[in-house]
Amino acid sequence: MRGQRLAAAGLAVVLASACAVGPNYVRPPVAPPDDYRGHVDAPEATSIADLPWWEAFEDEVLHQLILEALNANYDLKIAVARVEQAKAQVGMAQSPFYPQIGYQTSTGRQHAPKFKSQSDETFNLFYGAFSLAWEIDVWGRIRRSDEAAQEALLATDEFRRGVLLSLVTGVAQSYLTLLELDRELEIATDTTQSFQETLDLFTRRYQGGVGDKLQVARAEAALAITQAQIPDLERLIVIQEDALSVLLGRNPGPIPRGTPLVARSGPPATPPGLPSALLERRPDVLQAEHTIASANALVGVAVANFFPQIGLTALYGGQSTELRDIVKENFSIWNIAGNAAGPLFQGFALLEQYRGQVAGWEETKAQYEQTVLTAFSEVSNTLTAQEKFAAAIVAQQRAVRAYQESVRLSLLRYNSGLAGYYEVLEAQQQLFPAEISLAQLQLNELLTVVTLYRALGGGWQLTDEQWTQKP
Repeated sequence: MRGQRLAAAGLAVVLASACAVGPNYVRPPVAPPDDYRGHVDAPEATSIADLPWWEAFEDEVLHQLILEALNANYDLKIAVARVEQAKAQVGMAQSPFYPQIGYQTSTGRQHAPKFKSQSDETFNLFYGAFSLAWEIDVWGRIRRSDEAAQEALLATDEFRRGVLLSLVTGVAQSYLTLLELDRELEIATDTTQSFQETLDLFTRRYQGGVGDKLQVARAEAALAITQAQIPDLERLIVIQEDALSVLLGRNPGPIPRGTPLVARSGPPATPPGLPSALLERRPDVLQAEHTIASANALVGVAVANFFPQIGLTALYGGQSTELRDIVKENFSIWNIAGNAAGPLFQGFALLEQYRGQVAGWEETKAQYEQTVLTAFSEVSNTLTAQEKFAAAIVAQQRAVRAYQESVRLSLLRYNSGLAGYYEVLEAQQQLFPAEISLAQLQLNELLTVVTLYRALGGGWQLTDEQWTQKP
């Protein structure tokens, strides 16, 4: 008897350790480029993505805004809740590894008629029992389900880390855009003052009998056009502040400012690192890969469903007409049995389920490859934009300086009687959009740093605590 028990135990161990059916996960092959297009230097071993966000974005006010967002943003709270849901799914997938133990009880009163001379009998009946069921995971169905849930959890966690990165860069982009709008408002205000001075000059000359009404009217129109820009810029600033407030998880309100746009130096050097490293640090790429692994495991579950489920069941309990006796000598109902149950024909349902899982698996592989290509493209585009914006800023700065000199000289010529009013107005009207364009180019150059940090999976080495606790 003891030998039979040992043999049964050994058989259970062997069956439980059997290989899981279905394909084992292998990362789909991708061919990363040797270097990023738009990157003129040799690829560095280091990358801007290796920096924590507080070193990538140098502005103490911005740092405080990012910390506030990381601790209060609702999108991030939603992502954290999704991770907790995925953890619960893992626990549910792992539960079949253990015996399923339950209980059942019943109580009732029964009337049984007797035959011939026997009298009828009415009595109580109490019943209680414990039941046990355990599926032996011969084909790996449970293990594949657990694997799928684990990979889904990892994918959800990478989604959460992607939200962290998107939140940090989103706050930075919104903040820098706000500084650029401040600069545009400053330019519009200064230009309005300049046009006001020109209007005053033309008005004095007209009143002195030197100028004419046309000069005054043209100067007044130029002033009004520029003044009309100010309320619109103020509106855009409020909209941007409110959008940033949403990221911060607070009600709409004013946003503090740090270093102004014009006082900022050019963006720091932003080495992108090796292209192949992008597969290991960008959250959406890692999320897509874990999604493949989860779909791969579900194919194994679909394969295992074709095979019988083998398990053990047991029951132990008692039945008595007296409640106090149910756990005494009457507690003697028991059984133990092995069972196997499997499908024979279900209208091709299992086959179609398998085909559906395989198709879903192929879909996730295509999505992964598309995500990788998109990642490489985003990095390449950003590096190219960084280079081109830098060149454009140099040219636009020359244009602004030239227009400023043109305004100065035209006023001197006008006051000396060597130029007409149109020359003065034309110079001023050309300077205003040139300064606006320069501010926008400076913003775009700064935004390339933010975009590159996100595209490279910036902060990938940070722990969850480090994300929200700047030293």
